[in-house]
Amino acid sequence: MYFDFQMARNLFVVASSTAMFLVTFAVASAPSRQAERLGIRGLKRRRAIEEGGVFAQFEPLVRWMGVRVSGIMSDSQRAKVDRQLTLAGDYLGLTPEEAVGLYVLGGIGGVLFGALLAYVSGFAPALPMLALGAIGTLMPYLHLSEVASERLKIINRRLPMIIDLMALSMSAGLDFPGAVRQVVEKSGAPDDPLIEEMTRIVQELQLGKTRRKVLSEFASRAPVESVKEFVSALTQAEERGNPVAEVLQIQAVVSRQRRTVNAEEAASKAGVKILGPLILIFLCALLLIAGPMILNLKNRGVFV
Repeated sequence: MYFDFQMARNLFVVASSTAMFLVTFAVASAPSRQAERLGIRGLKRRRAIEEGGVFAQFEPLVRWMGVRVSGIMSDSQRAKVDRQLTLAGDYLGLTPEEAVGLYVLGGIGGVLFGALLAYVSGFAPALPMLALGAIGTLMPYLHLSEVASERLKIINRRLPMIIDLMALSMSAGLDFPGAVRQVVEKSGAPDDPLIEEMTRIVQELQLGKTRRKVLSEFASRAPVESVKEFVSALTQAEERGNPVAEVLQIQAVVSRQRRTVNAEEAASKAGVKILGPLILIFLCALLLIAGPMILNLKNRGVFV
């Protein structure tokens, strides 16, 4: 029995290694497409490398894997990953190909760690390799999704204050680009997601893009309700010739009221959501108290 188990284990390791080699060979021999690293993503990449850390050490490997993966990605897959990176604020300046390459590297690392864990523990390698490989593949994707979600929350939370500052600047005589530039210059937080978006709006307006197109692209990069209402209000004010400062003041009040309503709804739901953990904690405490009592009574012969 031991011989059969050991032989099956060795066969599985050989088959897994062969499959990994074939996948790696297929990826490495696929025709590659050179990724672009210009604009905002190029700036984010340069900053991430200058800051050092883990990414700066693995950046050449991620870049190499991205070039290899680019040949097997379809245009629809590239567009989906590019959309996720845009929502995450061009995280680390990654291109869609490099993001998928990071997923592949995570999966390979998980499989290797699972094989090492199985070898050390003496268990069958199938389960830890598959489980840790899946976890390693999903971890970069989940982290990217978390970054995108946190970025949208920050934008949604800070937008009413920014609209107030823009309304005050325009009431003082500045035009719309000047008001946005004033907000950016006085912010003191260039890494803030909303300030990054405002900076991008100023730069695109200076390049000659229309206000409607710039605001539409902003709503596409940050698809939250407050941003959509802000863009819609400014677009309608431009079409109808309404004073933009008054529209901004009204929009700031509406955004702040909506944020208050959302906070009240979240607070009302928190009481219901906390019931589950409280019940589990109560059951654990009950078991800790009643368990020794039951064992004591059983030892005394009360329970058969």
